[in-house]
Amino acid sequence: MAVDPRPEHGIYVYAFVRDGMPSPVTDGVGGAAVRLVPAGDLAAAVSDAPAGLRARRRDLMAHQNVLGELAAAGPVLPMRFGVIAADEPAVHEGLMTRHDECVEQLSALEGRTEMNVKGSVVPDSFDDLVRSDTRLRALALKARRSPDYQTKVELGEAIAAGVRRRAERAAEDVLVRLGALAERTAGADLAGDTVLNMSYLIPADAVPEFSAAVTEAARRHQGHLALSLTGPLPCYSFVTDAAVPARA
Repeated sequence: MAVDPRPEHGIYVYAFVRDGMPSPVTDGVGGAAVRLVPAGDLAAAVSDAPAGLRARRRDLMAHQNVLGELAAAGPVLPMRFGVIAADEPAVHEGLMTRHDECVEQLSALEGRTEMNVKGSVVPDSFDDLVRSDTRLRALALKARRSPDYQTKVELGEAIAAGVRRRAERAAEDVLVRLGALAERTAGADLAGDTVLNMSYLIPADAVPEFSAAVTEAARRHQGHLALSLTGPLPCYSFVTDAAVPARA
Protein backbone atom coordinates (compact mmCIF):
# COMPACT_ATOMS: atom_id res chain seq x y z
CA MET A 1 0.00 0.00 0.00
CA ALA A 2 1.39 3.42 -0.95
CA VAL A 3 2.14 5.84 1.88
CA ASP A 4 0.99 9.44 1.49
CA PRO A 5 4.17 11.59 1.87
CA ARG A 6 2.11 14.62 2.90
CA PRO A 7 0.67 14.10 6.39
CA GLU A 8 -2.50 16.05 7.04
CA HIS A 9 -0.84 18.55 9.40
CA GLY A 10 2.66 18.61 7.95
CA ILE A 11 6.05 17.46 9.26
CA TYR A 12 7.40 18.76 12.55
CA VAL A 13 11.18 19.36 12.41
CA TYR A 14 13.35 19.09 15.55
CA ALA A 15 16.93 19.23 14.32
CA PHE A 16 19.52 18.41 11.69
CA VAL A 17 22.12 15.79 12.62
CA ARG A 18 24.68 13.56 10.94
CA ASP A 19 23.36 10.63 8.97
CA GLY A 20 23.66 7.34 10.83
CA MET A 21 22.58 8.68 14.20
CA PRO A 22 20.00 6.38 15.84
CA SER A 23 16.41 7.60 15.82
CA PRO A 24 15.30 8.97 19.20
CA VAL A 25 13.10 6.71 21.32
CA THR A 26 11.69 9.73 23.15
CA ASP A 27 8.13 10.64 22.13
CA GLY A 28 7.93 13.81 20.11
CA VAL A 29 5.47 16.69 20.04
CA GLY A 30 1.93 15.46 20.38
CA GLY A 31 3.23 12.03 21.41
CA ALA A 32 4.33 11.23 17.84
CA ALA A 33 7.21 8.89 17.05
CA VAL A 34 10.38 10.63 15.89
CA ARG A 35 12.17 9.44 12.77
CA LEU A 36 15.15 10.53 10.68
CA VAL A 37 14.93 11.75 7.08
CA PRO A 38 18.34 11.27 5.38
CA ALA A 39 19.85 13.86 3.04
CA GLY A 40 23.42 13.27 1.92
CA ASP A 41 25.70 13.10 4.94
CA LEU A 42 22.93 14.55 7.11
CA ALA A 43 19.51 13.69 8.44
CA ALA A 44 16.56 15.64 9.82
CA ALA A 45 14.82 14.48 12.99
CA VAL A 46 11.09 14.79 12.33
CA SER A 47 7.66 13.54 13.35
CA ASP A 48 4.14 14.01 12.05
CA ALA A 49 2.89 17.40 13.24
CA PRO A 50 -0.18 17.38 15.47
CA ALA A 51 -3.30 19.34 14.67
CA GLY A 52 -3.62 22.76 16.27
CA LEU A 53 -0.02 22.96 17.47
CA ARG A 54 0.42 25.42 20.34
CA ALA A 55 3.27 26.16 22.73
CA ARG A 56 1.84 23.95 25.47
CA ARG A 57 4.18 22.92 28.25
CA ARG A 58 4.01 19.21 27.42
CA ASP A 59 4.90 19.84 23.80
CA LEU A 60 7.67 22.29 24.66
CA MET A 61 9.12 19.65 26.98
CA ALA A 62 8.75 16.95 24.32
CA HIS A 63 10.65 19.12 21.84
CA GLN A 64 13.42 19.73 24.38
CA ASN A 65 13.60 16.07 25.38
CA VAL A 66 14.04 14.94 21.78
CA LEU A 67 16.85 17.46 21.33
CA GLY A 68 18.44 16.29 24.57
CA GLU A 69 18.50 12.68 23.40
CA LEU A 70 19.95 13.70 20.04
CA ALA A 71 22.61 15.90 21.67
CA ALA A 72 23.69 13.01 23.89
CA ALA A 73 24.56 11.03 20.75
CA GLY A 74 26.41 13.73 18.81
CA PRO A 75 26.37 17.33 17.55
CA VAL A 76 22.96 18.81 16.72
CA LEU A 77 21.67 21.80 14.79
CA PRO A 78 18.48 22.41 16.79
CA MET A 79 15.31 24.04 15.52
CA ARG A 80 13.22 26.35 17.62
CA PHE A 81 9.85 25.04 18.73
CA GLY A 82 7.15 25.01 16.07
CA VAL A 83 9.03 24.53 12.77
CA ILE A 84 6.71 22.68 10.38
CA ALA A 85 7.44 21.67 6.77
CA ALA A 86 4.94 20.54 4.17
CA ASP A 87 6.24 16.99 3.84
CA GLU A 88 9.39 14.86 3.92
CA PRO A 89 10.49 15.86 0.39
CA ALA A 90 10.37 19.50 1.51
CA VAL A 91 12.50 18.66 4.54
CA HIS A 92 14.98 16.84 2.31
CA GLU A 93 15.08 19.81 -0.07
CA GLY A 94 15.69 22.29 2.73
CA LEU A 95 18.49 20.21 4.17
CA MET A 96 20.21 19.63 0.83
CA THR A 97 20.00 23.35 0.04
CA ARG A 98 22.43 24.07 2.89
CA HIS A 99 24.04 20.65 3.14
CA ASP A 100 27.70 21.73 3.15
CA GLU A 101 27.10 24.62 5.57
CA CYS A 102 25.27 22.31 7.99
CA VAL A 103 28.08 19.74 7.80
CA GLU A 104 30.57 22.48 8.72
CA GLN A 105 28.44 23.67 11.62
CA LEU A 106 28.09 20.15 13.00
CA SER A 107 31.85 19.68 12.83
CA ALA A 108 32.36 22.97 14.69
CA LEU A 109 29.99 21.82 17.45
CA GLU A 110 31.56 18.39 17.92
CA GLY A 111 32.16 17.78 21.64
CA ARG A 112 30.69 21.16 22.65
CA THR A 113 27.63 22.32 24.52
CA GLU A 114 25.81 25.52 25.42
CA MET A 115 25.48 26.96 28.92
CA ASN A 116 23.26 29.97 29.66
CA VAL A 117 23.80 32.34 32.57
CA LYS A 118 21.28 34.96 33.66
CA GLY A 119 21.83 37.63 36.30
CA SER A 120 19.21 39.81 37.95
CA VAL A 121 19.16 42.69 40.40
CA VAL A 122 18.97 41.77 44.09
CA PRO A 123 16.48 44.22 45.69
CA ASP A 124 17.49 43.25 49.22
CA SER A 125 20.62 45.37 48.87
CA PHE A 126 18.69 48.67 49.28
CA ASP A 127 19.73 49.27 52.90
CA ASP A 128 23.35 48.37 52.21
CA LEU A 129 23.42 50.78 49.28
CA VAL A 130 22.02 53.64 51.37
CA ARG A 131 24.69 53.06 54.00
CA SER A 132 27.49 53.17 51.41
CA ASP A 133 26.28 56.15 49.33
CA THR A 134 26.55 59.67 50.77
CA ARG A 135 23.97 61.16 48.41
CA LEU A 136 21.43 58.42 49.19
CA ARG A 137 21.98 58.82 52.92
CA ALA A 138 21.19 62.52 52.56
CA LEU A 139 18.03 61.73 50.58
CA ALA A 140 16.98 59.14 53.16
CA LEU A 141 17.48 61.64 55.96
CA LYS A 142 15.49 64.25 54.04
CA ALA A 143 12.68 61.74 53.52
CA ARG A 144 12.53 61.01 57.25
CA ARG A 145 12.49 64.68 58.18
CA SER A 146 10.09 65.72 55.42
CA PRO A 147 8.19 62.63 54.28
CA ASP A 148 6.36 64.26 51.35
CA TYR A 149 5.41 62.29 48.27
CA GLN A 150 7.97 63.86 45.93
CA THR A 151 10.87 63.21 48.28
CA LYS A 152 9.85 59.57 48.68
CA VAL A 153 9.59 59.14 44.92
CA GLU A 154 13.01 60.74 44.43
CA LEU A 155 14.56 58.49 47.05
CA GLY A 156 12.97 55.36 45.62
CA GLU A 157 14.13 56.12 42.10
CA ALA A 158 17.66 56.93 43.27
CA ILE A 159 17.90 53.68 45.25
CA ALA A 160 16.56 51.59 42.37
CA ALA A 161 19.03 53.19 39.95
CA GLY A 162 21.90 52.67 42.38
CA VAL A 163 21.03 49.03 42.97
CA ARG A 164 20.84 48.40 39.22
CA ARG A 165 24.18 50.12 38.59
CA ARG A 166 25.83 47.94 41.20
CA ALA A 167 24.27 44.82 39.69
CA GLU A 168 25.48 45.89 36.24
CA ARG A 169 29.04 46.33 37.53
CA ALA A 170 28.87 42.85 39.04
CA ALA A 171 27.55 41.50 35.73
CA GLU A 172 30.54 43.03 33.90
CA ASP A 173 32.88 41.15 36.23
CA VAL A 174 30.97 37.90 35.63
CA LEU A 175 31.16 38.39 31.87
CA VAL A 176 34.93 38.73 31.99
CA ARG A 177 35.46 35.71 34.25
CA LEU A 178 33.11 33.34 32.43
CA GLY A 179 34.04 34.61 28.99
CA ALA A 180 37.61 33.44 29.60
CA LEU A 181 36.29 29.86 29.86
CA ALA A 182 34.24 29.89 26.65
CA GLU A 183 35.11 29.43 23.01
CA ARG A 184 32.27 31.71 21.94
CA THR A 185 29.57 33.80 23.60
CA ALA A 186 26.16 35.04 22.48
CA GLY A 187 24.15 37.66 24.33
CA ALA A 188 20.36 37.92 24.47
CA ASP A 189 17.98 40.79 25.12
CA LEU A 190 17.60 42.08 28.68
CA ALA A 191 14.26 42.86 30.29
CA GLY A 192 13.03 43.95 33.69
CA ASP A 193 15.53 43.31 36.47
CA THR A 194 17.72 41.11 34.26
CA VAL A 195 21.16 42.67 33.69
CA LEU A 196 22.93 39.60 32.29
CA ASN A 197 21.73 37.01 29.76
CA MET A 198 24.64 35.30 28.06
CA SER A 199 25.12 31.93 26.41
CA TYR A 200 28.53 30.25 26.37
CA LEU A 201 29.87 27.62 23.98
CA ILE A 202 32.22 25.35 25.91
CA PRO A 203 33.73 21.87 25.58
CA ALA A 204 31.32 19.30 26.99
CA ASP A 205 33.98 18.00 29.38
CA ALA A 206 34.42 21.53 30.80
CA VAL A 207 30.87 21.70 32.20
CA PRO A 208 31.97 20.96 35.82
CA GLU A 209 34.64 23.68 35.69
CA PHE A 210 32.21 26.19 34.19
CA SER A 211 29.50 25.35 36.72
CA ALA A 212 31.99 25.82 39.56
CA ALA A 213 32.98 29.22 38.14
CA VAL A 214 29.32 30.31 38.09
CA THR A 215 28.92 29.17 41.71
CA GLU A 216 32.00 31.17 42.71
CA ALA A 217 30.74 34.25 40.84
CA ALA A 218 27.37 33.96 42.59
CA ARG A 219 29.15 33.82 45.95
CA ARG A 220 31.38 36.77 45.06
CA HIS A 221 28.43 38.99 44.12
CA GLN A 222 25.75 37.73 46.50
CA GLY A 223 23.58 40.54 47.74
CA HIS A 224 24.08 42.47 44.49
CA LEU A 225 23.51 40.04 41.63
CA ALA A 226 21.48 36.79 41.55
CA LEU A 227 22.86 34.29 39.02
CA SER A 228 21.09 31.31 37.47
CA LEU A 229 22.69 28.65 35.28
CA THR A 230 20.90 26.54 32.66
CA GLY A 231 22.59 23.73 30.76
CA PRO A 232 24.02 21.76 29.18
CA LEU A 233 21.78 22.74 26.26
CA PRO A 234 21.67 22.04 22.53
CA CYS A 235 23.66 24.83 20.88
CA TYR A 236 20.73 27.08 19.91
CA SER A 237 22.76 30.27 20.14
CA PHE A 238 25.68 29.12 18.01
CA VAL A 239 24.08 27.82 14.83
CA THR A 240 22.79 29.60 11.77
CA ASP A 241 19.08 28.95 11.24
CA ALA A 242 18.65 26.20 8.69
CA ALA A 243 16.28 26.67 5.76
CA VAL A 244 13.19 24.47 5.98
CA PRO A 245 10.44 25.17 3.43
CA ALA A 246 7.27 26.07 5.27
CA ARG A 247 4.14 23.97 5.05
CA ALA A 248 2.10 24.87 1.99
